Amino acid sequence: MIYDVIVIGGGPSGLMAAIAAAEHGANTVLLEKGRKLGKKLAISGGGRCNVTNRLPQEEVIRHIPGNGKFLYSPFSVFNNYDIIDFFEGMGVGLKEEDHGRMFPVSNSAKTVVNALIDKLDELNVNVQMNTPVKALHYGESEHHLILSDGEKLHTKSIVIAVGGKAVPHTGSTGDGYAWAKKAGHTITELYPTEVALTSDEPFIKNKRLQGLSLRDAALTVLNKKNKPVITHRMDMIFTHFGVSGPAVLRCSQFVVKQLMKGQKEVSMTLDVLPDEQEENLLQRLQTLIKENPKKSIRNVLKGTVPERLLEYIIQENQIDADQKAANISSEALRTAVHQMKHFSFKVNGSLPLDKAFVTGGGVSIKEIVPKTMRSKIMTGLYFCGEILDIHGYTGGYNITSALVTGRLAGMNAAVQSSELAFDS
Repeated sequence: MIYDVIVIGGGPSGLMAAIAAAEHGANTVLLEKGRKLGKKLAISGGGRCNVTNRLPQEEVIRHIPGNGKFLYSPFSVFNNYDIIDFFEGMGVGLKEEDHGRMFPVSNSAKTVVNALIDKLDELNVNVQMNTPVKALHYGESEHHLILSDGEKLHTKSIVIAVGGKAVPHTGSTGDGYAWAKKAGHTITELYPTEVALTSDEPFIKNKRLQGLSLRDAALTVLNKKNKPVITHRMDMIFTHFGVSGPAVLRCSQFVVKQLMKGQKEVSMTLDVLPDEQEENLLQRLQTLIKENPKKSIRNVLKGTVPERLLEYIIQENQIDADQKAANISSEALRTAVHQMKHFSFKVNGSLPLDKAFVTGGGVSIKEIVPKTMRSKIMTGLYFCGEILDIHGYTGGYNITSALVTGRLAGMNAAVQSSELAFDS
């Protein structure tokens, strides 16, 4: 079979690429190796699908620390506001939640996935499910695909949209890297991002803080000179293997990058009371002690920080929790307060890539034309989505990147295919 454009991968970027190609008049086929389209979309945002983010463009790019600046050029063609218009134009009502996150009014990812599938249908895109690509052969003016059942497909333009290696049960198993390499592309080192971190700290090993959740804490990654690299203020949780939760996920790529450079451990500090200066906190607690000299120090400090953390800090600093508040030394109180503001611990790794939410690394963006997503190396080859070396925080940023790059890849694959057809 001959097609103008072949899109491989039925995730967010592949769906958008196939729609864009068909809208630009290309006879398009979408190949998906699994049984369902949009599996990653279906589980994003806790099954509600965080389709994009309404923050200003600068802010969105700032939330994509993994080569987000590459997106300035694509955003000039199709951006996060265009994504909102695109979905609303298909009848998917969207609503804004905290930090600019956009969700369907229905609160169901199915609404988003079904709208995309209906659009493919309306545009007569040939969607082939359960169709793994066995081999991909590049030619000077035409490319050939061999499917697992032996069928051969021919095309002028291929869009590779098969994702990275994170969340493999959605079908992202890294198939595209070999195809990219075969075309001459560089694959930068792959690593997990938006991932939980592991630690060998005694309090992790003996599970003293396991299950402790902290609300709105400020978590900081330090470099080997103990200087702050990044701070994220969100919720987090201590686990049986280390730390997890939104603040940890956001900090994780900065930890993983330091570990990749050969560091054995990375220091992190936690501020449980980020709105209160250390000196003010100390004075406030000193006043409480003066007002309640006969109460136990445990009862006076109760409620300052979560109880389990307070118990841990009291024990670690060898403070007798039952002693009268008046008897605590100013030095012991100062040390405990410092720990509330600078709870330090070391992490030594992360969960593996298949347990991460997002893949770091991928097809080098130096080899991609940003305004079209075209390969600089192979004619008629386009890349989009998570296979590229672009990664952001969770919160609609990765899906935004996937939809924007998918739109450009599909659109330009269609344009190039018609130009090549015209030339021949």
